[in-house]
Amino acid sequence: MDSLPPLPQLPPNQRTALLDTLFEPCPPLHTLSLPLLSTPTLSFPTYSDLIRAIRSQLFSLLKSSKPSDVEWLDSILRAHPRLGAKKVESKLSRGEQGAMGGGGAGVTEEERREKEEESEKLRVLNEEYENKFPGLIYMVFVNGRSRPVIMEDMRRRIDRGDIDAERAEAIEALCLVANDRAKKLQE
Repeated sequence: MDSLPPLPQLPPNQRTALLDTLFEPCPPLHTLSLPLLSTPTLSFPTYSDLIRAIRSQLFSLLKSSKPSDVEWLDSILRAHPRLGAKKVESKLSRGEQGAMGGGGAGVTEEERREKEEESEKLRVLNEEYENKFPGLIYMVFVNGRSRPVIMEDMRRRIDRGDIDAERAEAIEALCLVANDRAKKLQE
């Protein structure tokens, strides 16, 4: 899906593709949120309205006392690719992660080595994060920030050590990414 269809009267066969475009392909998110797009009494005049409703669903899972709801939330949050991953399936995710800076044409040997060192540091931080918060991956809305800035944020969050705060930040990041994608695809 290269552009977003008008939200009102979205055909049933495009609902899953819409969620996959805004968030990432994720069957647990489909199970959770496709009913929103199928309920005739619910109306979402804008993509922001839909994303806000999905955000509410995700926070309901976070606030639930049922371990299965939190596991379900974690499976949705893990659908996004790991930051700095070499193989990223989603074209949108590749572009978003590429905005973090990773080299390219015209890069000197020294710049290439620096990028490799940053990549290794990011890999180590990802592992540390995932060991600290089993079942989660680090989620952030990159929004043009550099790797060093992102890695400082990752370090701060690892040191904070609060898994519920991590889930809340991941939900916010997921929704910021979805809103950014919607905006870009509507331009």
